[in-house]
Amino acid sequence: MATYIDRPIVRSFIKAWGQIVLLLSILFAFSAHAASEEISGIAAALGMETTEGVETTEESVSNDNSATSENETSKGETTQPDSSLPTPAPPPVISGESTNNAQIETTPTPQKDNDIRQRISGIFSEIEGLQAVNVSVTQGVVTLTGETANEKKAQQAINLTNRLTDVVTVEDRINRTLDVQENVSTVYQGLKAQVTNLVKALPLLLVGIVIFALVAWFGSWLSNRKKMWQRLTPNPFVAELLSQTAKVIFIIFGLILGLSLIGAETILGTLLGGAGVIGIAVGFAVKDTIENYIASLMLSIRQPFRARDHIVINGQEGIVVRLTSRATILMTLDGNQLRIPNAEVFKGTILNYTKNPERRFTFELGVDANDDPLAAIKVGLDAIHTLAFVLNEPKAIAVITNVGDSNIVLEFQVWVDQSETDFAKARSITIRETKHALENEGFSLPEPIYRLRFNNKLEKAFEHMQSSVSNANNIQSDMTITPTVPKPDENNQVSESHTDDQDKKQAKARAKTILQGRSANEVLDARPDDKLMEKVEQEIAQSSDETDLLNNNSPQE
Repeated sequence: MATYIDRPIVRSFIKAWGQIVLLLSILFAFSAHAASEEISGIAAALGMETTEGVETTEESVSNDNSATSENETSKGETTQPDSSLPTPAPPPVISGESTNNAQIETTPTPQKDNDIRQRISGIFSEIEGLQAVNVSVTQGVVTLTGETANEKKAQQAINLTNRLTDVVTVEDRINRTLDVQENVSTVYQGLKAQVTNLVKALPLLLVGIVIFALVAWFGSWLSNRKKMWQRLTPNPFVAELLSQTAKVIFIIFGLILGLSLIGAETILGTLLGGAGVIGIAVGFAVKDTIENYIASLMLSIRQPFRARDHIVINGQEGIVVRLTSRATILMTLDGNQLRIPNAEVFKGTILNYTKNPERRFTFELGVDANDDPLAAIKVGLDAIHTLAFVLNEPKAIAVITNVGDSNIVLEFQVWVDQSETDFAKARSITIRETKHALENEGFSLPEPIYRLRFNNKLEKAFEHMQSSVSNANNIQSDMTITPTVPKPDENNQVSESHTDDQDKKQAKARAKTILQGRSANEVLDARPDDKLMEKVEQEIAQSSDETDLLNNNSPQE
């Protein structure tokens, strides 16, 4: 019948019971202290916290151990701890504290105290500055006495003592002497060691410096290839920016190679971190400079004006000389150099007169209210069209803008080519010719008339005042007020008109005589001033350390 027994099932059954028995024997064989160590070790291996309920577990294990100790003794079964179980982690080292977190033994021995003392004393004898520290051990409690040079050495002694597993606690009774000679000697020895290491590393350091210099030199050489960068981009400012960027990249690459060669990669991280902090601080400090630099980049790309353009930027008028990485340089109409920051130029309003050479100017003239304004407009336009600098297209026009108390205001609008004509001179000459044409055709340009009326009482008061002053000072007054009553007199009006005509004729004759002089052509010449353009050309031709960002080959917006 045994032949029909399922042997695999029996083997598995026996194996399972054997494992159960082995586990029970392990649990019953260990003491409460060993059981608690196993539980804490298993919990540490599994990443679990066992701070709560440890005392309960120890008590239960102790009870089980006492209950089963007789059976184990009678059977003569002894068990050993399983080596496969995880061992408890070593006690942590806590800086600045003198308490060891290892488990405290129940039955310490004097031999073990002596071993602890000898071990600590041997360690201290090999460490500079701890030879004067005395060690005494009683019941696992270590007492440190003696002297150390400073607090750092005392803490080192305490930390080393806490690392021994059989130490219960450490009593710190070390005297910190703070002796100047000992502390200075320690620092001196450290500096001496560093200098010695530096001398040993000099060959490697020199190789690193040579590699950094070679890579940085190559980056500088590549950055100075202006023609190569200009072939990459026609914009001079962008080309310069790319060349400088390449130079910086090679310098950083050389620095990384040099530091890697001498094994100082951590210094690079420190430098980059410090550079980041410094960069943020510098960025806030030079915010306007960075804004100006970015504006220069945008202006060089967009090219809103060219050299020799007549422009107005936020009310500042002048002729463009050059555009640099910091400012736009203009030559004012007074012949002075004007520098405007590029940030202001980029954000400002730009009026370019040269972009469209056709420009219009306006002026107003008033005629008598009794005259026909349309007839006056025709006379004025006929005189304007006779001027050579006036354009036929767009055509000059005139409109009535206002009817005043004693005149009618006419506005004339005239177009000229400002690339060939001085705008201010053309406007001046046009006003003169229009005024003369209207006067020659009998149109009067009335002046403001003010009429003062006094009543009889006020006139008598003035007479009485005049006589009183004359009698007191015996001085004949130059002012006499004679009451007059205006009466209409046609002959008087004709005589006044005749006087005005005579005055106008005399003024025209005088002007004709004056304008026949040798310098009269300069007054009547409406061409642009050559002297101003000569100064502009001199400024443009003048060499400068700053690169001109204006380029006729770049596209203009």
